[in-house]
Amino acid sequence: MFCRGTALLAVRSVLSKKPAALSTAVIRTIPIRTLTFKPLYTAEATANGGRNGTVKTSDGLLDLQLALPTGLGGPGGAKSNPEQLFAAGYSACFLGALHLVAGKAKITLPASTTVNGHVHIGRHDGSLLLEVELKVYAPDVDKTKLMELVESAHKVCPYSLATRGNVKVHLQSYSHKM
Repeated sequence: MFCRGTALLAVRSVLSKKPAALSTAVIRTIPIRTLTFKPLYTAEATANGGRNGTVKTSDGLLDLQLALPTGLGGPGGAKSNPEQLFAAGYSACFLGALHLVAGKAKITLPASTTVNGHVHIGRHDGSLLLEVELKVYAPDVDKTKLMELVESAHKVCPYSLATRGNVKVHLQSYSHKM
């Protein structure tokens, strides 16, 4: 939940080991970020325990166990991870954007059109970074036209807009089975 204005943050300041010092509080004001638009919808999820914990949406539709993937030194197994969630969200959002731009261009995409998202995590200059591949499959759609639609979708997809300049995204399109 975002609020306009400021919030107060109370911080206990222990100046000595005397009990009176424990009740001394320092109050300071921290500005709260405000949204730059009026939300049409807000998704809410709570994670507990980090990469080896759980994540649950406020409506309970998602309630997942998480585990650090084996590639990152974790147990992996039949549990999800943030990269899978990001790949799922980006793929679904991108497919929605693809249908939007196709509709504006008066093109009907086949019902079997899919977006296969790959979210890679790896080290670069001592940091962990993400890189994304989106593979769009739309059978029997002209390959040049399909790539134009994919590039147009990349300009309007909220995930693409959020990652632009931060995460390298590779786009591929196929009109025949991969």
